[in-house]
Amino acid sequence: MGRARLAELHGVATSYEPAPGRTVRVPDETVVAVLAALGVDASTPDAVRAALERYDREERSRLLPPCVVARPGRPPRLRLPEGTALRVETEDGAVLDWRPGADGPAPPGLPPGSHTVRAQAPDGRSATATLIVAPGRMPAPPARSHGFLVQLYSLLSARSWGMGDLGDLADLAAWSGRALGAGFLQLNPLHAALPGTPAEPTDPSPYRPSSRRFPDPVHLRVEDVPEYAHLRGPARQRVDELLDRAAALRAAVLHEGALIDRDAVWALKREALELVRTVPLSPGRRAAYCDFLAERGQALEDHAIWSALAEIHGPAWRAWPVGLADPGSAAVARARGEHLDRVDFHCWLAWLTDAQLAAAQRAALDAGMAIGLVHDLAVGVHPSGADAWALRDVFASGMSIGAPPDAFNSRGQDWGLPPWRPDALAATGYAAYRDLLRGLLRHAGALRIDHVMGLFRLWWVPEGREPTEGCYVRYDAEAMLGVLALEAHRAGAVVIGEDLGTVEPGVREALAERGVLGTSVLWFERDYTGANGGGGADGEASGAHPSGEQSEQSQPGEQSEPGEGAGAAPARARPLAPEEWRADCLATATTHDLPSTAARLTGDHVELRHRLGLLTRPLERERAEDAVEVAEWLALLGRLGLLPEGPDDEEGAVKAVHRFLLRTPAKLVGVWLPDTVGDRRPQNLPGTWDQYPNWRLPIADATGRPVSLEDLVASPRLHALMGEVTRAAPPGAESGRGIKPTPGTRGARASDTVSP
Repeated sequence: MGRARLAELHGVATSYEPAPGRTVRVPDETVVAVLAALGVDASTPDAVRAALERYDREERSRLLPPCVVARPGRPPRLRLPEGTALRVETEDGAVLDWRPGADGPAPPGLPPGSHTVRAQAPDGRSATATLIVAPGRMPAPPARSHGFLVQLYSLLSARSWGMGDLGDLADLAAWSGRALGAGFLQLNPLHAALPGTPAEPTDPSPYRPSSRRFPDPVHLRVEDVPEYAHLRGPARQRVDELLDRAAALRAAVLHEGALIDRDAVWALKREALELVRTVPLSPGRRAAYCDFLAERGQALEDHAIWSALAEIHGPAWRAWPVGLADPGSAAVARARGEHLDRVDFHCWLAWLTDAQLAAAQRAALDAGMAIGLVHDLAVGVHPSGADAWALRDVFASGMSIGAPPDAFNSRGQDWGLPPWRPDALAATGYAAYRDLLRGLLRHAGALRIDHVMGLFRLWWVPEGREPTEGCYVRYDAEAMLGVLALEAHRAGAVVIGEDLGTVEPGVREALAERGVLGTSVLWFERDYTGANGGGGADGEASGAHPSGEQSEQSQPGEQSEPGEGAGAAPARARPLAPEEWRADCLATATTHDLPSTAARLTGDHVELRHRLGLLTRPLERERAEDAVEVAEWLALLGRLGLLPEGPDDEEGAVKAVHRFLLRTPAKLVGVWLPDTVGDRRPQNLPGTWDQYPNWRLPIADATGRPVSLEDLVASPRLHALMGEVTRAAPPGAESGRGIKPTPGTRGARASDTVSP
């Protein structure tokens, strides 16, 4: 009982429920290992007793918790001796006295922010803590709007260097906002990837990054760097040669069936950028660069030092020479001085990337988008990456996050990503988390949070153990949501939580209360409760599919689905009618790791998994169940009068699905960009590694022919679908623009060509 109490005090669960009514006890060895990762020795009965005594002693003597969180209607939980004086120093330098009982949740006039509170007790004790004053809710979408969901790397244009870039993003934003009335573009994570080596290419998954704090410079449009225009002589000649090689990479992807090769693209861009860097910055540009260095501070410095050292020693920092594994060591300080030019190079790359992201968001807003760019926050970082090195004190050593075994996956999952330490986050006033969010929201109108349930708890797997031997560790959700609300408020950004799959009771309700939009995917929106009303209409529950978030070998950001993971959906839960959907959500037909709408309607996704040997049941059974599921949805679409083309018209059925989404009360409606041209291929296929080219495919049409941005703009199929989307929206509900011609085009097929 002593160890169980110790675990409970530190937020470590000693049991879990893989299915309703079934409780599984966590192995003692796991509890001991997880507590050790939190700095608590529970290895012996004597150690447990000592740890409990120490905890009780510290709690009795503690005046303030490490971090105090306040919001309207929710005063912080403080246990102060009578007569204790509190003084708040605001982030702006003002000083205020605070009487919690009389003043309410926070001192009068104290704005939202990250402040410092100091306590002085009559007995002489004193304490200092971070005070997070958070708004009650996240910012709401300014109006109902539709937009595209796009994997940026997959969107190549005539100017891309072999993969989509930030110039393509700005063009897509400007065109879709002006011509299609789009209100937002939701992106894949643009986080910095772990650099590849000759022996191991860069992992193309955007959900396993080196750093979530800085975007990857592989997304840069080299020609848009202002100094590029001033290249002369041999440097200009060499860059022109690199442009020719980039054109060959682009042609190979768009016309020759080649896969997107991130490392090949970066090799060309890196060499070109090093040449561009030889052009001196103008005085104004130099001043802007210095401002950026000062603004991003130590986080940028650490990221650049790690990047420079990784060029020399490889990214696996635990194997670096003695002393370099500690970012605060004298050895790292010496290395910084020795490699100052490379450190500056990586700082410069971060500045350029930030500037082009800002330009893309400006293009979106200038085009009339109400939200603009929606960035995606991956659930974790690579253990060998820059963040794990620079922030190692707030990550749990020897632990990985994943998912427990359940009725759909008996083996559980290990995602290979180190988790935040909840105690270290609190002790530092959530500084690393705050800085992460602030960086992501610099040029965003909204933020999508992958596996948003991780703000409440995560499944920790000790190194060397099976995922079945993990346990849940709880986070302070009030603090995590408070910091999120604060940074979203500062940025004026909407927050979207990916809450698909099995969700702990009360989590969706808590997220809805704080204004976090959910994610509703059409095929999963069924009445699994059996109640007539279903769920989701009041924004407090969802008809999301009850399977786990990931399939057996999947990475974070990958969803399983009926019949394609380790199990199948409960039989014949009816599709939810549009009015039964929750309003506070992003509604969509699919995501980056689910079948495209055309593949779902035709059953192509079942055939693909069969060819790759991924089905767990006979093919005929899979086909039959899939056909029944699709037929149920088509029948509902028909009854609602949304399928005038009939169930055998594939393109008409895709339109009907989106007509349905617009019939729901969802505040945001997302259109998967590949759906607009009939793409059959998923961008990512959970359960595969080298059997399928995950994260390396360009957008393609129904025949599998890659489609460039210029082709998309001219696609009759795209315009037919988006015409339905804009017509189905209630008057005045969109971002302010309807579908209209692109300048330089003629006739009813407006936007069929791009003007020069």
